Amino acid sequence: MEKHSKPDFTGQTIYIGLDMHKDSWSVSIHSEHLEHKTFTQPPEASKLVNYLHRNFPGATYQAVYEAGFCGFWPHEQLQQHGINCIVVNPADVPTSNKEKRRKKDKVDCRKLAKRLRSHELKAIHVPTRAQMEDRGLVRTRQSMVRKQTRCKNQIISILLLYGISVPDMPRWSGRFIKELQQIPMHTASGDTCLQMHLEELVYLRGRIAALNRAILNLSRSQQYRHNMRLLRTVPGISTITAMTLLTELIDIHRFKSFDHLCGYVGLVPDTASSGDKENIIGLTSRQNKLLRSMLVQSAWVAVRRDPALMLRFNHLSMRMKKTKAIVRIARKLLNRVRFVLKSQQCYE
Repeated sequence: MEKHSKPDFTGQTIYIGLDMHKDSWSVSIHSEHLEHKTFTQPPEASKLVNYLHRNFPGATYQAVYEAGFCGFWPHEQLQQHGINCIVVNPADVPTSNKEKRRKKDKVDCRKLAKRLRSHELKAIHVPTRAQMEDRGLVRTRQSMVRKQTRCKNQIISILLLYGISVPDMPRWSGRFIKELQQIPMHTASGDTCLQMHLEELVYLRGRIAALNRAILNLSRSQQYRHNMRLLRTVPGISTITAMTLLTELIDIHRFKSFDHLCGYVGLVPDTASSGDKENIIGLTSRQNKLLRSMLVQSAWVAVRRDPALMLRFNHLSMRMKKTKAIVRIARKLLNRVRFVLKSQQCYE
């Protein structure tokens, strides 16, 4: 009988496009010139690795998937099994009109594999598990602050709905909340409604205070202590803002230029040009929402504390709206942040 030798793919590259869902992965496998197979498998990296080693022994494996709900654990597991995996921004994947109209899992993973093979995809930065969890702590605080703001608005709306005057004192202090708790409604239903919202507010205030303490303790850890000290020398940068910057940016050196950093944060304009005409249509919608909003808030603080920024803001406000002027101040503030992190020098 004729013996069949085991295929050897040494020196060849196999490209894998992945479209991930909670219960399954759609996988499309391509060689340098052909599509091998597109199939669905359970969401387990080991099953894909076994299939590749069994059918393409000795090959170099490159995989890609779009950033989404599953985070970066598939990337970590595939890398551990020797598969060079990248993660891409879904908005940056070149897509034809036909692919948009025929949007299916198999179409999506096949598209990714083809774009990976033709070197049309640009990988995003993948943080470590520890960096993700530190970032999650800061983002959890921001989520709680949003819930607290919504709760406060609901309480004020209830008072306005029934024509009840808001106590004339600093809002949302402990005394202010106690005054609200003493307001009598006409029925037991009204009392229950108002008291439930007030109890929720008190609970959220306690959760935010606990998160503030956790973030403060994290800022004093060896990993963040030095950069925290540098950032706190920049006017307008508080502890929370500094930790947000450090956990979101992770490594300032991954940004090739200041424009690259501004693009990531979202402090660049959207433009629409045709021929010789170019229109600026506000700030770009591509942004890190948390960083951009926090930098703008910090810029309002900085213009009151830093005479140079105050002078610049006053000059800008003479020829544009203050809301536009503060965005330019936020860019200058971001440039200062970049300087102290890259040079490892305090701001003076």
